[in-house]
Amino acid sequence: MSTSESVGIVAGWGEYPLAVARALREKGHTVVVAAVYGHAPKEIEALSHHVKWIGVCKLGGMQKFFQQHGVKNVCLSGKLFKDRILFHGWGWMEHFPDWECIKTMLPMFYFRHVNTNDDSLLGAVVASFSRHGIKTIPGTDFATQLIAEAGGLTRRKPSKSELDDIEFGWSIAKQMGGLDVGQSVTVRDRTILAVEAIEGTDACIVRTGQICTRGGFTLVKVAKPQQDMRFDVPTIGPQTIEKMKLAGGKVIAIEAGKTILINREKTLQMADELGIAILSRV
Repeated sequence: MSTSESVGIVAGWGEYPLAVARALREKGHTVVVAAVYGHAPKEIEALSHHVKWIGVCKLGGMQKFFQQHGVKNVCLSGKLFKDRILFHGWGWMEHFPDWECIKTMLPMFYFRHVNTNDDSLLGAVVASFSRHGIKTIPGTDFATQLIAEAGGLTRRKPSKSELDDIEFGWSIAKQMGGLDVGQSVTVRDRTILAVEAIEGTDACIVRTGQICTRGGFTLVKVAKPQQDMRFDVPTIGPQTIEKMKLAGGKVIAIEAGKTILINREKTLQMADELGIAILSRV
């Protein structure tokens, strides 16, 4: 890939799309962004050479926009709130899908030929882009600094009992990931408190705080056994730390080499100030 090539970003919620856009600009690429309404951060505009705000179900519109700007490679970056898209009001039809989206999603939602887990949905999106000559690539191919390395990332290290909780939660989280249910579990005293499903990690943490009012729990967040680094990559950042603080969590365990650490300096500083341990392991 030449350094002057146009690269597309489908920008969802969070800081990940911003980090990918910055990395692309630093490498000399032209940054072309389809910013999803209600999800993408406003700051993405300043980092884009070309930007189009677009509905989440305008799949054909995104592809046409990228083609107009000569994009051959696109990154799917940032979270999409699947529960809001699928199960509020009339579900995804409420978002006025275009014809390409209807053709792509109808077999799953109407004919029920396959399930509607994350891998199936995002895999269908990737296939649709491919049919239109656009390859989907990992954002971390450009923003390599976002991937967490192995080791204790904070001053405080987990205690023996917390390490036991990590080990116990890790095997459960891996099983849940293999089923494509979610990436995270919370645990205390070798008891699973909550499992992430469609609501996302932040909501899982909040729910855990309501269940375990004593606090002191551990969040274990892992990659799927066959993680596709193009989408749905485990991610933590400052908001994760803030949610843990409010809920009373004390430890975060993530998977080294397969987890995105957003705004690393701020994330680790916040964790250190709050006495939250972050362990990155394989």
